Amino acid sequence: MKRYLEKPVKNDLKEKIVLLSGPRQVGKTTLAKQLTPSNAYLNYDSTSDRKIIQAEEWARDVDLVIFDELHKMKNWKSWIKGIYDTEGNSPSLIVTGSARLDTYKKGGESLAGRFFPFRLHPLTVKEICTYLNEKPEIALDKILEIGGFPEPYLKNSQTFAKRWRRIHTDTIIREDLLDLERVRDIKSIEILIDLLRARVGSTISYTSLANDLQVSIHTVKHWLQILENLYIIFPVRPYHKNIARSLLKESKYYLYDTGAVDGELGARLENAVACALLRELHFIEDTTGSKVSLHFLRDKEKHEVDFLILIDNKPVTIIEVKAGDDNFSRSLFRFHNFLKDAVPIQVVYNLKRKKSKGPATMLPVHEFLKNIRFDV
Repeated sequence: MKRYLEKPVKNDLKEKIVLLSGPRQVGKTTLAKQLTPSNAYLNYDSTSDRKIIQAEEWARDVDLVIFDELHKMKNWKSWIKGIYDTEGNSPSLIVTGSARLDTYKKGGESLAGRFFPFRLHPLTVKEICTYLNEKPEIALDKILEIGGFPEPYLKNSQTFAKRWRRIHTDTIIREDLLDLERVRDIKSIEILIDLLRARVGSTISYTSLANDLQVSIHTVKHWLQILENLYIIFPVRPYHKNIARSLLKESKYYLYDTGAVDGELGARLENAVACALLRELHFIEDTTGSKVSLHFLRDKEKHEVDFLILIDNKPVTIIEVKAGDDNFSRSLFRFHNFLKDAVPIQVVYNLKRKKSKGPATMLPVHEFLKNIRFDV
C-alpha cells in the first residue's frame, strides 16, 4: 500500500539526504523501496551488506541507495557526510532506522544543511481511509483491537497480532535496546513496559514506578527515555506557559502500538487518538518546519482535558476523548476560557448524533480521526 510520507520524501530526496526513522516494522524499508524500482538496499545488520558499505562498493547506476540501520555504524554521520560531500546526490541517499536518529545526531560531526528528517508512524484511521478505502468506523475498531502496525493490521487476526507482538517486543528489547544502551537488567525493562501498558491515560509517578521495580527514580527516568528513543512509548506532558514547570510535573505515556494497551475501551481509545494526533503533528513538523507539541491540561482543582495541540507555541485545539459519555465535559469549557484561540472538540465512540454548544463541537471519534487536520 502507499504511505502518507511517500510524496514529501520523494521531493526531498532530489536535494538532500533523507533520514527516515520510526518504530521497528512500521514499514520504513517497504516505503523506501517503493520510492523507485531502481534502488540498492543495504542493511548494516547484514554481514555481507556491511562489507559493501564499509568498502563503499554499492552500485551507482541506481536512482536511490537505501542504508538501513546505518546508525549502528561508528561515526556514521561523518561517513554519510563524506559520501554526500564527495558524490553529491546522485544516486539519492536515504537512511532508515528503528531508533530515533536524532539520538545519534547529537555530538560529533554535523549533518546540518545536508538532510531532512521524517518519522513514519503506524497506520491511522486517516491513512487507512485514504489508501485502503476502508470505512472509518471499521478502521478504528481494527486499530483498537489489533493496533496500527501494517502487518498485523492487514492480516486482521487477533491471534496473529498477539504472536507478532510478542516477537516484536522481544526483538526490540534484546537487539535494538542493546545496540543503543548498555542495559543489564532486561527483565526489569520488560516489567516496565507491562506496567506502562496498564497505565495508559493515567499520569505516571516516577516514584511509584521506582518502588515497583526496586530501582532509583533516576534509573526509571533513564529507562523511559530509552523506550521513547526506541519508539515504544511517547510522553504527553502537562501544559504550562512556563515550560520548566511543565517538565517537572507528571507526564502521561502512550504506546505506538495501540493493540498492546492493557485496558478498557477508554484507555485504548485515548491511545489511538494520541497516536493519530502525534502522527499529524510530526507530519507538520517534518514537512513544514513548524514547531509542534502535544500536551494535556490539568489545573490545581484537578479539572482535566485529554489533549492540547500547540503549533508554533500557539494553542490550536483542545480535545476531550470519551468512550460513551455524550454530555459535554465542563473542563472543555473551563480551559477554553483561558485558551480562547484553541478550538474545543469532544470526540465520542459510537456517537449517534453530532452536537455543538457555544464554541465546542462533539463528533464521533472515527469521523474526527478520518478528517484530522491542523492548519499551519
